[in-house]
Amino acid sequence: MVLLRCRCVAFGRTQCRRLSSSAVSYSARRVVITGLGVVSPVGCSVAKAWTTILSGTSAIGRLEGSGYEKLPCRVAGQIRGDELDVGDYFGKSELKTMARATALALIAAKEALDGAKWTPEDVESCQRTGVAIGMGMIDLMDVCETNEALKKGYNRLSIKYGFRGPNHSVSTACATGAHSIGDAFRFIRYGDADVMVCGGAEASISPLGIAGFCRLRALSTSFNEEPQKSSRPFDAAREGFVMGEGSAILVLEELEHAKVRGADIVGEILGYGLSGDASHLTAPREDGTGAMLAMSRALKDAHLSPKDIGYVNAHATSTPIGDAIEARSIRTLFNGTSERVAVSSTKGAHGHLLGAAGNLEALFTVLACLKGKLPPTINLETIPEEMQDMNLVPNEAQDWNPSSGRRIALKNSFGFGGTNACLCIAEYKE
Repeated sequence: MVLLRCRCVAFGRTQCRRLSSSAVSYSARRVVITGLGVVSPVGCSVAKAWTTILSGTSAIGRLEGSGYEKLPCRVAGQIRGDELDVGDYFGKSELKTMARATALALIAAKEALDGAKWTPEDVESCQRTGVAIGMGMIDLMDVCETNEALKKGYNRLSIKYGFRGPNHSVSTACATGAHSIGDAFRFIRYGDADVMVCGGAEASISPLGIAGFCRLRALSTSFNEEPQKSSRPFDAAREGFVMGEGSAILVLEELEHAKVRGADIVGEILGYGLSGDASHLTAPREDGTGAMLAMSRALKDAHLSPKDIGYVNAHATSTPIGDAIEARSIRTLFNGTSERVAVSSTKGAHGHLLGAAGNLEALFTVLACLKGKLPPTINLETIPEEMQDMNLVPNEAQDWNPSSGRRIALKNSFGFGGTNACLCIAEYKE
């Protein structure tokens, strides 16, 4: 027999429940989502961000300041000052010892933990709660000015809440957020934790950061006078990505643990797939096999087939090469039936959050499964000929009402260097 113990916040007492060993075996441990939190260009709460995404509104704006005046790209997805002031959450002395990305992660984590109603105080619950939060690229200005803030920043969340389970920090370029969620999913599935706080954060918009990606010829440069049109995934006029900043945090939980304490369940993680391109420093493999391997492995891990999937939340960053290869990979995966699967990218609204992209978009995928609404791909004015057989959810949200079964989606996330991740996310059903 195994003793499962948790603190039930709703009733203000500790509840215990005995479960048979088979009920919590690795193969049977289901991982559900009980909390969501977000700080992003499209909103600094889950409700606000989701409303903005469904509205098809872009939050991309002009970069102001003399440091940006001579750069080829002068647009980005920034968190508006009237939406969020980190000074309202932390004292001046605290802010001196943490990077901005760390502050954003802490703010998003509070919303997620509040939503999950998970604030354990007993030793056992704290020991069974872990943290997996990553950062794709640190603010280069921090490197130049002070690296002490980042030295003290990575483990702040586990210290703040006293979580003593797995303490994991991922940095896999633009796949960081998805890898963090996937690794947390496995920690719970394999019994290393009962609850994981996971996601990623990014706050690297600066003249130096923009200049670096400009040198790589990766950013959009033709829409400086029309910022809201600059990020345009899949569109024929796409020319590069737009940098964004923010954080999204998910609280994952073992199903029986969540049920015992009466937690609200908003979704479920069914599978996780990873792959490597082994090809090029920045460009994905032209044949799309890296993306294909990640998606097919996520399906295999979830014991599903492509016919079970109704939606793919694409990585599509608005680059000419990357978007085309991902679209080709999706069409290959669904083998002639891609027209029945909805595919969209929300990056047109918030830009590319680099290491925090996969987790922010996973959060939107969770909400799509929960609410039955497909987020649109905005700025999709001309669909390329090779993608015209696909439902790219152009410019307006669509209802998602599967004819049978549950709503199940794939979330793709691909990073420079050829590191790929895919999450299989579903609405929760008993």
